Amino acid sequence: MTAINLPEIVAEVEAVFHRYELALLANDNATLLTMFLDHPATLRYGVADLQYGYPAIAEFRATQLPFERTLEALVITTYGTDFAVASTLFHRPDLPDGIGRQQQIWVRVTDGWKVAAAHVSMMPKSAVPEAARQPE
Repeated sequence: MTAINLPEIVAEVEAVFHRYELALLANDNATLLTMFLDHPATLRYGVADLQYGYPAIAEFRATQLPFERTLEALVITTYGTDFAVASTLFHRPDLPDGIGRQQQIWVRVTDGWKVAAAHVSMMPKSAVPEAARQPE
């Protein structure tokens, strides 16, 4: 069986995830694009958009504006030493009635950890059972 959540691998992915988050909030597209796997199979499903392949992700990122958000309930799960899933909820002040969900599949390649697939979605806060939420 593959080792799940080796502490040193979880720490690596957590660090790269937070680097991604800082770049996202700074709208630092150059850094963000280095964090996606440059491959035709890389994909991103957004709230109201989708991109298949690295070039489509780069085109999408070029049109994005800065925004603010806070994270809640970050869970990083690693499988072996080269594969991880990062899942988080997020809150945006410009979308006060919604709660965002984000998942990223991270893979280790020769030049470091890269996002191979990402999913971002929103749902009404009222649809989240209280037992499933962490205090804000």
